[in-house]
Amino acid sequence: MDLAEKKTAPPAAPLGALFGAFLKLGVTAFGGPAMVVHIRKLAVEQRRGLDEATFRAGVALCQMIPGATAMQVAAYVGLRARGVAGAAATFVAFGLPAFVLMTLFAAFYARLYEWPTMVSAFAGLRAVIIAIMAHATYTMGRSSLKGWRSVVIAAAAAALFALRVNPVPVILLAALLGWAAFRREPFAPPAAGEAARRPFPWPLVVLAALAAAGFLVPAFAGRSLFSLAALMVRIDLFAFGGGYASLPLMFHELVVVRSWLDAPTFLNAIALGQVTPGPIVITATFVGYMAAGPWGAPVCTVAIFAPSFLMLVGVTPYFDRLRRSRRFTAAIAGVLSSFIGLLFTVTVTFAWNIPWEPRRAFIAAAAFAALLLKVRLPWVILAGTAASILLL
Repeated sequence: MDLAEKKTAPPAAPLGALFGAFLKLGVTAFGGPAMVVHIRKLAVEQRRGLDEATFRAGVALCQMIPGATAMQVAAYVGLRARGVAGAAATFVAFGLPAFVLMTLFAAFYARLYEWPTMVSAFAGLRAVIIAIMAHATYTMGRSSLKGWRSVVIAAAAAALFALRVNPVPVILLAALLGWAAFRREPFAPPAAGEAARRPFPWPLVVLAALAAAGFLVPAFAGRSLFSLAALMVRIDLFAFGGGYASLPLMFHELVVVRSWLDAPTFLNAIALGQVTPGPIVITATFVGYMAAGPWGAPVCTVAIFAPSFLMLVGVTPYFDRLRRSRRFTAAIAGVLSSFIGLLFTVTVTFAWNIPWEPRRAFIAAAAFAALLLKVRLPWVILAGTAASILLL
């Protein structure tokens, strides 16, 4: 049986081929989580490195742990294809185009922001970002809030965030409330998938050690860089629900608590994060550049992605057992409900920081309507930019 399996199993993909395929995919990776569909096409249909059931299980895992979903799915495909080295190759390749473009945008932004055309473009793009955040709140709320208990957890979280309570205890409280509210709900364990594989602790230990060593670099480079890196690590560890979940945390810590950036600049960062390929959390690259100069961009980028990557690599071998835990599933449901409240609060906060007038309101309403009609996000951004330059 084993010999037959070895004969029919597809050959292991070369690391260079994996890197090249995901680098090409990363160049056109607009739409954040929507890129999961294209990753599936590459991994399941074109290269046939994964079967459908294994890929679906990986998507479920990536939705349940913190971090940008599309980036995590890319790493998962590499992990199944070539182990930890494959995960690192696909993860870096998929995010590299977004990092390079965002660094360039940040450098040009710092020099050209005062140009009248740029001012008009960003003035309208802030309104588009409000529409995008409102749409994300609506769509995530509709899919995540199941019943009145979820709504209560989301409303309680929104109230606490509005009172500027630190996000970390709010998220932990939401997990506890989720466990209390949903632990007795009817629970259907996932169907048994592929056999559990042996854990691979040594590559994970090596990666964790390298990450820890890299974390010491900003500590010696300066206190501001170290503080930024530590903040991004903490944000990533609690960004359940995908890349959009990190934005409210980032806004709260950078703008509200520490005042390292003002609200308009942060909104501009989100706008640039939307017009670049890759996950919206690449906004951290821009934030790092603006807060700490050129070295801040790579430091913040590594810090915002490394923890969730290490978590994916470490959790994957044990995922089947974890998915069968009613308590774990209930706690995660509470955490996801809290992020709906967080998104709602931040959408209102973002909107409060915009000087509304009829033309800007029209751009926001048109963008929201286009998203409801499922117009692709890059077209909404481009149309909003053109309308901003013409109307504002």
